[in-house]
Amino acid sequence: MDRSSRQPDDVFGGEGRDVVSPRAARALWWGSAGVVLAVLGTSVLVAGAEHGRRLPVAVALVLAQACALRWQARAPVTVLAVNAATGLAVWALLTAVTLTGALLAAQVGLCVVSAIRPRRESVRALAVMCLPAPLAFGAGGGSGLTVYVLAVVLAWTAGQWRRAQQARTRAELRRAVVEERARIAREVHDVVAHSLSVMVIQAGAADDVFTQRPEQARQALQAIETGARSALGELRMVLRAFRWDVDDDGAGEQREPGPSLARLDELADTVRATGMTVNVHREGAIEGLPATVDLAAYRIVQEALTNTLRHAAGADVVSVRVTAEGGCVKITVADNGLTAHSSSAVVGAGRGLVGMRERARLVGGSLRAGPLPGGGYEVVARLPVERAS
Repeated sequence: MDRSSRQPDDVFGGEGRDVVSPRAARALWWGSAGVVLAVLGTSVLVAGAEHGRRLPVAVALVLAQACALRWQARAPVTVLAVNAATGLAVWALLTAVTLTGALLAAQVGLCVVSAIRPRRESVRALAVMCLPAPLAFGAGGGSGLTVYVLAVVLAWTAGQWRRAQQARTRAELRRAVVEERARIAREVHDVVAHSLSVMVIQAGAADDVFTQRPEQARQALQAIETGARSALGELRMVLRAFRWDVDDDGAGEQREPGPSLARLDELADTVRATGMTVNVHREGAIEGLPATVDLAAYRIVQEALTNTLRHAAGADVVSVRVTAEGGCVKITVADNGLTAHSSSAVVGAGRGLVGMRERARLVGGSLRAGPLPGGGYEVVARLPVERAS
């Protein structure tokens, strides 16, 4: 589970598109603008100390570059062009500033273009950024040319690295979604197969007593109708999202009780065996839930407890609360961990959150997860309930 409470809220997200969340865009702007103002702004102030008339114009151009970076996540190519033009203007006004430094904001823009725009477009941007190379050679000789070309190529390469990194992360998450959906579908198949097995037995019993005891046969038929409606509802829920084949696995055989909120204490005991204190609270009537909702709720609690054990540093107490309220089941799992898991576990942990969200989505519910203000981490799921009659 991603203990940052979100899918990777990365600066360079999306499938080769400039899809960046508002929060990530603000972080990108503040970070890049701070670098430009600190590095280029300082260079301009130092180099322009002896050029009283040019200094205000150069400072204004630097500020314009920093402001333009505000839109680099939304229109990276346009921002790159603006910052390249203003950077060249700064260099023309104050030749003491190196061309590499004057085009720092443009290099940041090239990195963003390389990361979030199609590769062909970023290669064109790289070629355009290499056009001022002769100016760097004329101003600084071979060393000036080398520094400029290296800076531009490194900016483009950094964007490509980020792009590849995010592509790998997306592939991992997509694979996790597919695997989780297959597992959910098979578990629901087990639930439905059990219902159908019971219906077959009831139908046989009704046939045996149909003539001699019609009232008993009628009761069996009513039970068959109720079970069939429940099974059909569960099948529709699954088939809306999945299409897969199942093998005959002997569904009519006797089986042990499957995962259910009724076995929540057993689940808590397995975690307590590790030395963790687990407090379980139930509120409202949670019996008689539809099998799919019951299974989803159990698996969400199970995954949340597993990730507490794996990723909640310093956690020794976890609270599980299951509440039936307002036509839904609310599940809350909170621990007292000191910190979130390390970045090295992001991909593996992210699969857990993907799985829980898929389970909640499958039954029409929602799930959120994130750190608590006073420390610790919390997972909250709401699953709608349509109780069987």
